[in-house]
Amino acid sequence: MQFLDPRGVPSRPVEPYANTALLAAGETVALFANGFPDSVAFLGHLEKSLTHELPGVNFIHLDKGNASALASEEHLAKIADSCSAVVTAYGH
Repeated sequence: MQFLDPRGVPSRPVEPYANTALLAAGETVALFANGFPDSVAFLGHLEKSLTHELPGVNFIHLDKGNASALASEEHLAKIADSCSAVVTAYGH
Protein backbone atom coordinates (compact mmCIF):
# COMPACT_ATOMS: atom_id res chain seq x y z
CA MET A 1 0.00 0.00 0.00
CA GLN A 2 1.29 3.46 -0.86
CA PHE A 3 0.13 6.71 0.76
CA LEU A 4 0.35 9.91 -1.25
CA ASP A 5 0.74 13.36 0.31
CA PRO A 6 -1.91 15.54 -1.41
CA ARG A 7 -0.17 18.82 -0.59
CA GLY A 8 1.43 20.64 -3.47
CA VAL A 9 4.85 22.20 -3.46
CA PRO A 10 4.68 25.96 -2.78
CA SER A 11 5.81 28.06 -5.72
CA ARG A 12 6.87 30.94 -3.41
CA PRO A 13 8.61 31.00 -0.06
CA VAL A 14 6.27 30.85 2.93
CA GLU A 15 6.15 34.21 4.68
CA PRO A 16 5.07 34.48 8.32
CA TYR A 17 1.96 36.54 8.96
CA ALA A 18 3.12 39.76 10.60
CA ASN A 19 0.01 41.94 10.42
CA THR A 20 -0.84 42.33 14.09
CA ALA A 21 -2.54 44.92 16.24
CA LEU A 22 -1.37 45.78 19.73
CA LEU A 23 -4.63 46.33 21.57
CA ALA A 24 -5.07 48.11 24.88
CA ALA A 25 -7.97 48.10 27.31
CA GLY A 26 -10.80 50.29 26.03
CA GLU A 27 -10.13 49.64 22.35
CA THR A 28 -12.72 47.92 20.18
CA VAL A 29 -12.47 44.96 17.81
CA ALA A 30 -15.14 44.26 15.19
CA LEU A 31 -16.08 40.61 14.73
CA PHE A 32 -17.47 40.60 11.19
CA ALA A 33 -19.37 37.54 9.97
CA ASN A 34 -19.75 37.10 6.25
CA GLY A 35 -23.21 35.53 6.31
CA PHE A 36 -22.35 31.87 5.77
CA PRO A 37 -24.01 29.41 8.17
CA ASP A 38 -22.34 29.35 11.60
CA SER A 39 -20.11 32.38 10.98
CA VAL A 40 -21.95 34.34 13.69
CA ALA A 41 -21.76 31.41 16.13
CA PHE A 42 -18.05 30.92 15.40
CA LEU A 43 -17.28 34.57 16.13
CA GLY A 44 -19.28 34.33 19.37
CA HIS A 45 -17.01 31.50 20.50
CA LEU A 46 -13.96 33.42 19.30
CA GLU A 47 -14.97 36.42 21.41
CA LYS A 48 -15.03 34.23 24.53
CA SER A 49 -11.43 33.17 23.84
CA LEU A 50 -10.23 36.64 22.89
CA THR A 51 -11.78 38.15 26.04
CA HIS A 52 -9.37 36.05 28.11
CA GLU A 53 -6.39 37.07 25.98
CA LEU A 54 -7.34 40.75 25.66
CA PRO A 55 -8.74 41.93 29.00
CA GLY A 56 -10.57 45.25 28.76
CA VAL A 57 -10.89 45.16 24.97
CA ASN A 58 -14.45 45.63 23.68
CA PHE A 59 -16.06 43.68 20.85
CA ILE A 60 -18.84 44.54 18.43
CA HIS A 61 -20.56 42.02 16.20
CA LEU A 62 -21.40 42.73 12.58
CA ASP A 63 -22.94 40.40 10.00
CA LYS A 64 -23.19 40.91 6.24
CA GLY A 65 -26.11 38.49 6.24
CA ASN A 66 -25.37 37.42 2.68
CA ALA A 67 -22.07 35.77 1.85
CA SER A 68 -22.16 36.91 -1.78
CA ALA A 69 -22.72 40.59 -0.93
CA LEU A 70 -19.97 43.14 -0.44
CA ALA A 71 -19.51 44.76 2.95
CA SER A 72 -21.90 47.70 3.15
CA GLU A 73 -20.77 51.30 3.46
CA GLU A 74 -22.45 51.34 6.89
CA HIS A 75 -20.41 48.35 8.06
CA LEU A 76 -17.18 49.82 6.74
CA ALA A 77 -17.90 53.22 8.30
CA LYS A 78 -18.70 51.67 11.70
CA ILE A 79 -15.44 49.70 11.62
CA ALA A 80 -13.38 52.71 10.50
CA ASP A 81 -14.98 55.05 13.04
CA SER A 82 -14.95 52.88 16.14
CA CYS A 83 -12.58 49.92 15.81
CA SER A 84 -8.85 49.39 16.18
CA ALA A 85 -8.99 45.98 14.51
CA VAL A 86 -11.40 43.68 12.69
CA VAL A 87 -11.66 39.89 12.52
CA THR A 88 -13.63 38.46 9.63
CA ALA A 89 -14.90 34.91 9.47
CA TYR A 90 -16.92 32.56 7.36
CA GLY A 91 -18.92 29.54 8.38
CA HIS A 92 -19.79 26.09 6.98
